[in-house]
Amino acid sequence: YVEIWNLVFMQFDRGADGTLTPLPKPSVDTGMGLERFAAVMQGVHSNYQIDLFRHLIHAAAEILGVDDRQSPSLNVVADHIRAASFLIGEGVLPSNEGRGYVLRRIIRRAIRHGHKLGGRETFFYRLVEPLVEEMGHAYPGLVTARAAVERALKQEEERFNETLEQGLKILDDDIATLHGDTIPGATIFKLYDTYGFPVDLMRDVAMERNLKLDMEGFGREMEAQRERARAASTFKATVGFDAFIVGPTKFTGHEATKGTAVVQKIGVGDQLVENIKIGQEGVIYLDRSPFYAESGGQVGDQGWLKTAAATFNVLDTQKGHAHIGKLESGQICVGERVTCEVDRAKRNATAYNHSATHLLHAALKKVLGTHVQQKGSLVEPARLRFDFAHFEPLTAAQLQEIECLVNDEIRANDLVETELMAIDDALKSGAVALFGEKYDAQVRVV
Repeated sequence: YVEIWNLVFMQFDRGADGTLTPLPKPSVDTGMGLERFAAVMQGVHSNYQIDLFRHLIHAAAEILGVDDRQSPSLNVVADHIRAASFLIGEGVLPSNEGRGYVLRRIIRRAIRHGHKLGGRETFFYRLVEPLVEEMGHAYPGLVTARAAVERALKQEEERFNETLEQGLKILDDDIATLHGDTIPGATIFKLYDTYGFPVDLMRDVAMERNLKLDMEGFGREMEAQRERARAASTFKATVGFDAFIVGPTKFTGHEATKGTAVVQKIGVGDQLVENIKIGQEGVIYLDRSPFYAESGGQVGDQGWLKTAAATFNVLDTQKGHAHIGKLESGQICVGERVTCEVDRAKRNATAYNHSATHLLHAALKKVLGTHVQQKGSLVEPARLRFDFAHFEPLTAAQLQEIECLVNDEIRANDLVETELMAIDDALKSGAVALFGEKYDAQVRVV
């Protein structure tokens, strides 16, 4: 019998204390993936026998010079070239943390299986071409990203080959000072976790030298690492200014940097109060505001909230339009009408740097390739920071070219226009939507 469909019945939410709470809408998860479905339709017993894999396995065998097409290691290589290529195509690059670490482990596992099949030269990146032949028509993004994927994989494989040499040297040094016939678990874990040295390769080296591996000690080190990772990734609920928010604040800052508004709430410390007095620091919420709240990497506006007798210095504006600052004079009460005034010089400087991030993004794509995607940014009045993923350090010549491209656009002094458009019309016009950002049906196009 071959299991083709695994049903999972979703019924409860399990709380942190183990309590089972019935779900409002119980459901059934059907574990019918594409490969399993294809195996059923094509009358084969293994996912690796379907048409999507046959071409890749054949290509891997040809590149590695393998006659046995049934080798499980060929299956691993064929499966991992797909995973690695699609991840890189989405902007993920090998690294030592997060999803980049997962990608690095996938690539290195595939390379290790290639070594088991006798491959010694860099081979993994050469499988991108047959992958594109097999899946490029369904995933045109893979065709576009092919060159970048090949370069990233080749560089990672060359780096891993250096790692193997480095790991073997460290292992040789540790064995030379070894007391007894067992390599300690801490040594195994250090090579595995810090240097990406495969445990099965350590096992081969140990067997050649009539040594044993302390796998129990290695397991304890692995579990300790998992505990550290779990502790680091625990989500902690914190009470911030947003705990005071009741309703949305209408943002008027696209049209003007001045206006009037009514005070809805005032917070001092962790308490809601009816008024804020001279010298006190706190947060003020309004029914409407021209102040931009920090979002998308751009810092919140600064400025002033004023009445005839009081001035509140706004030092920052955070999500939910929390106007954070200090009352410099007088007293402001809930229900009072205030005049809002954004610091225009700082707003304009921030806007210039925001525009510069988009110019920089375009220049990076032109010089380095279309795979460059924004991974984060900071936009302040005095500076900007733009985070992106690339598979090698930028050269001095590339930096110079990028700088010249951006400065040429700035010197062109083009008029900046904004327009509200439907999201589909905006994309058709050539506007760039950033991956991971959420957009409304109507978008503001700059």
